[in-house]
Amino acid sequence: MNPDENASVATEAANPKHCVMHLSEKFDLRNEFKRSLFADAFPDDGGVLMHMPSDMAANDLLEDDDPDAASNLPVSPEAPESRYDLLTDDDLCKLSPMQWRIKNVLPEHGVAALYGPSGSGKSFLVLNMLQSLASGREWFGRKVKQCSVTYIVLEGEAGLAGRVSAHRIQHGSISMNIRYIVQPFRLLDADDINELVEAIQAAGTGDVVVLDTLSRATPGSDENDSKAMGQIIAAAKLLQDFIGGLVLLIHHTGKDASKGMRGHSSLHAALDCAIEVRRHGDQREWLVAKSKDGEDGASHPFKLEVVSLGHDNDGDEITSCVVVPDESVRTIQKKMPTLGSNQVIAHNALREPLSKSVDVDKDGAPPGRPCISLDDALAIVAPLIPVAAKYQKERAKAAIAGLVGKDVVGTKGDWLWDNQPHEH
Repeated sequence: MNPDENASVATEAANPKHCVMHLSEKFDLRNEFKRSLFADAFPDDGGVLMHMPSDMAANDLLEDDDPDAASNLPVSPEAPESRYDLLTDDDLCKLSPMQWRIKNVLPEHGVAALYGPSGSGKSFLVLNMLQSLASGREWFGRKVKQCSVTYIVLEGEAGLAGRVSAHRIQHGSISMNIRYIVQPFRLLDADDINELVEAIQAAGTGDVVVLDTLSRATPGSDENDSKAMGQIIAAAKLLQDFIGGLVLLIHHTGKDASKGMRGHSSLHAALDCAIEVRRHGDQREWLVAKSKDGEDGASHPFKLEVVSLGHDNDGDEITSCVVVPDESVRTIQKKMPTLGSNQVIAHNALREPLSKSVDVDKDGAPPGRPCISLDDALAIVAPLIPVAAKYQKERAKAAIAGLVGKDVVGTKGDWLWDNQPHEH
């Protein structure tokens, strides 16, 4: 590869329009470039590089009246400066601590996600969070570092104006540090990324960029395919590299909400932070499902309050909602004990039936607490236990007994109920 070709490769690598290049191709290009550097540094002498003996100096040859031999000696090139810094313990202690947008929740840089099932209140919670970031107002009692925000609304955009109006009524104002985009955007399209970055940089609103939702930003991609998800992750990281701040992806859970975000598990692994939103009947909560250096697992209950926005042409009331912390839920909650594998299966399987049961106030249950019969619980759990069919019922009984022993569920007589309805 000649120098002109090397320059071309470097130019293409720096061009965002080539962001779809596979990692394997980049690796091959780097190796080829490295080989060309070595070829220039060391002449081809049949594959053998001659070194000067360690005890022989060039002056020795000059003293032997052979200056030509001295000038023809191969010159060992200086070792290139390493791009890796080997740090000591003291070096590490001098590094800057983790920087936060929302203290111990949302980092200042990286790729994060906020996810939950449909109807959980994600859209209202996201707007509440972004307005706090843009204004610097505390969020659920946590310190916030004020910043600029770009909110790309690809789902539920019809209700955005109402949500913003409701927030203005609730708080008396809205921040001017936030900008909204409602046109289509494709995360896997290099031109879209280029134009988005240009617009954000021109507006100066690149501290936090939100894609709502990830599925709408990646139309046609198979979220369950590892290769497709790898491309999505790479594109999100590329966007983050360009803006230099935080990219927040709004995403859905799958059919089984207990399994987390929809799609391939590599997404969760690649995130710097993940916030989960849950709903159990009229009760909602958010919690940090993943944080590399912050809090993890604490529940923060919230509720949606209806706000009147006026009346339409027919005289009907127009309403929207705002997020407020739910003070009716106890603020000090029990920590979920460590569960065995079959106990986890049983607990996950029973959560939804327990929350939706119409049988309440059964013998021994807390007032208003939904219950299911033990027979129904066994029928739900047993088929899910990963053992031979003849052992499933026995292991299901043991798993449920373990949940009772750890006070995760309660039981009396023929009935079972959840002792921790707000902590899932």
